[in-house]
Amino acid sequence: MSEKSILRVLFCIGVNQNFMDAADKEMRDVWDAFVAMMQGISRLPGVRVLGVLDDDRIMVGPSSTFPWTTYILADVPDYDTVIAACNLLRITPVGDGTHKLWKYMRVEARIGRELVIPN
Repeated sequence: MSEKSILRVLFCIGVNQNFMDAADKEMRDVWDAFVAMMQGISRLPGVRVLGVLDDDRIMVGPSSTFPWTTYILADVPDYDTVIAACNLLRITPVGDGTHKLWKYMRVEARIGRELVIPN
């Protein structure tokens, strides 16, 4: 019987035009929701965030495909947990909760395995 392997997942997150069109208060509300979503990913059972990369200083404007705005690299125990992490964009409220985070951002998960560098 083989041991269940951990998934190495790259969550690619892009902001969309709705964020770019938002007023300052709405942008702050989106940021607060984004922080909650990131904390939510890191708190999912068995998830270990390995690193986060944000290129918002050199990536200006919406990112509907590569290059994305933010990347989260994590070890995730299974496919259902990857789905739960992505679903956080659908359920995380922004501001008064009229809209959810996915109005302003999108996520795409790339699933692979750890590649060990040979000695």
